[in-house]
Amino acid sequence: MASKRTDARDNSPAQSLSYKAAGVSLERAEDSVAAARQAAAQTVRTGLLEELGGFGALFDLQLAGWHDPVLVAATDGVGTKLLLGDELVHLGAPQRGQEIYAGLGIDLVAMCVNDLATRGAEALFFLDYIAAAHLEQARTAALLAGIAIGCKQAGAALLGGETAELPGVYDSKGYDLAGFAVGAVERNTLLPRKQAMQAGDKLFAFPATGVHANGFSLVRAVLQRAWPDEQARAEALLRPAAFAESCSLGEALLTPTPILARELRQLAQTGKLKGAAHITGGGIAGNLVRILPHGLTALVESGAWHMPAVFAWLQETGEIDAQEIWRVFNCGLAVVLVGDESLEEVLPAEAFAVGRLVAGDSPSDKPQCRIV
Repeated sequence: MASKRTDARDNSPAQSLSYKAAGVSLERAEDSVAAARQAAAQTVRTGLLEELGGFGALFDLQLAGWHDPVLVAATDGVGTKLLLGDELVHLGAPQRGQEIYAGLGIDLVAMCVNDLATRGAEALFFLDYIAAAHLEQARTAALLAGIAIGCKQAGAALLGGETAELPGVYDSKGYDLAGFAVGAVERNTLLPRKQAMQAGDKLFAFPATGVHANGFSLVRAVLQRAWPDEQARAEALLRPAAFAESCSLGEALLTPTPILARELRQLAQTGKLKGAAHITGGGIAGNLVRILPHGLTALVESGAWHMPAVFAWLQETGEIDAQEIWRVFNCGLAVVLVGDESLEEVLPAEAFAVGRLVAGDSPSDKPQCRIV
């Protein structure tokens, strides 16, 4: 009779290895898939050929009504804003965890679909990637719920995604979030229309809701400098913000990025919009020059809008140079638009003028942006 294999150290039966023993739970993965199916069901749109679950997601452009489309793709993440959200949940606001994580899911969609919309594109579908040492069902479900909300706001289908448990890559509580969006635009309406831009064109903007999802390594450094003690920092995050007493400091910092995909798409279809810049990492100047032709300079008038108080608070609390604030954060502008005076006729009420284009020193000069 064959004997059972034993461990030579204690003569007891050796434990059989399994995926679960290695740190990965297939049961948690199945729970994540179920949450993803529920989220995706809320975002169905014309063009989908099948439900989530195949090895590759299918979308039919012809069925969706496109004639001469150019596909536009974007990918992004939420960065270390995830860590601040996690800190707020675990240190003092577990009862608000679902709302906090859903907000991060909205951020993820916004960072991708707003980029698509600056090309005049309609967001068609979105895919997510959630990886962690160990998937927490409640957190994953809340993230996916927020992603679904963002997709609905943008008019995009949540077409698929991936969840992965990667013990050893992340620490026990670590996780990451990434998104992938694909859109389409008819070839003759693709933005920016650099050849149509000229000196005298106006700059307009949609307002930001706060810090959005860039610069949070600096934000967290400010918090750690102001409150080195973990418990004191947790209490500060839960107290009313000095710059926004109607909500806590944590809530103010975690306000989701606005999704402007539909608004930008509608403006692009008027033919009056020449270009749009999503103001993310790099600030206003770093992003606006990406859509300008050689020979033009954007003059952004800093007095044209009221910079949200959160940025003054970050500058004062962290003792940050003013130029660094302008270089890192959106400083109150979510998207900057370029067009002639006729663009103002079709702008929604929340948009406002912020400057103009002027000629550079020579037609061959690289595009520039100056904040005055």
